[in-house]
Amino acid sequence: MNVGVIGVGSMGRNHARVFAQMPEVNLVALADTDAETVHQIARTYKAQAYTDYREMLERVPLDIVAVAVPTRLHKEVTLDVIRRGAHVFVEKPMASSVAECQEMIEAARRKGVRLGVGHIERFNPAILELKRRLDSGQLGRVFQIRSRRVGPFPSRVMDVGVVFDLATHEVNIMEYLIGSPVQSLFAETEQEIHASHEDLLSGLLKFANGAVGVLDINWLTPTKIRELSILGERGMFHVNYLTQELYFYENNYANGWEGMVALMGVSEGRVTRYEIRKREPLVEELENFVRAVAQGQEHLINGEEGLRAVYLAELLVESGLKHQVIYVDEMPGRR
Repeated sequence: MNVGVIGVGSMGRNHARVFAQMPEVNLVALADTDAETVHQIARTYKAQAYTDYREMLERVPLDIVAVAVPTRLHKEVTLDVIRRGAHVFVEKPMASSVAECQEMIEAARRKGVRLGVGHIERFNPAILELKRRLDSGQLGRVFQIRSRRVGPFPSRVMDVGVVFDLATHEVNIMEYLIGSPVQSLFAETEQEIHASHEDLLSGLLKFANGAVGVLDINWLTPTKIRELSILGERGMFHVNYLTQELYFYENNYANGWEGMVALMGVSEGRVTRYEIRKREPLVEELENFVRAVAQGQEHLINGEEGLRAVYLAELLVESGLKHQVIYVDEMPGRR
């Protein structure tokens, strides 16, 4: 299958690299408004370079196109790709609004093409192993899930705030891990250094199964931190996204007599660091999408799931502006 990439900035150039190394596809064309950059990357991977993606779509027969342009352009570019009949993989957040996501989903459905969304952390090996252990019941009942995704301000992101850029990762991961939807949320947001959008989010989520979610997300921290912890009956899991490490901190009384837990509370038990087969999540993600196209299957992160993350992001922004709790519909976009 022939593949093209639209947008070869910080993320798009990595798409090009991964596709170029993938034996199942041929990276044949790249498009970006930065002529010098797109020609340089195209030379590296022996692909054709275009400064107008529409010209690329007209001239080059493509089976798959990855869209890695700024969020405000996701809908327009994705719809142009779909009209050409190519399967499309769009970076997260899927679009700037629920309405735009719905338009993209409907267009892909009418055209009969696959629409995948780049929630890359879902392919992090540590997250996949954590999901397996949670599903096996190792933690027992989940009490709380907490995420910390902080770091310096990325000057490349000007069209959305920290909620759409970073929190969409975490709300998607949280619902996936505990297998329960968010029922209500409350957010406090601040705009400290960003010219037009929020750059700090402190959020509380309540899930249908009773678990509580905590979001600590900002672009104001001078060091990059990507961590998630899940607290439950038998202890706590802790994930470091960046190092792909997974730890389990055992509650010493959790495996004993239940009355002892009620009487004594919790106690520090063994700490286990699991062996994780480390692999680049983007490679896992794009290979998954290519297989979905080749075998006629649904991509793991489809348009509906991408829409759900955008829906929750919209509500977090709204809550931050109104300073009030917002209740979440089961079906995204219906309020």
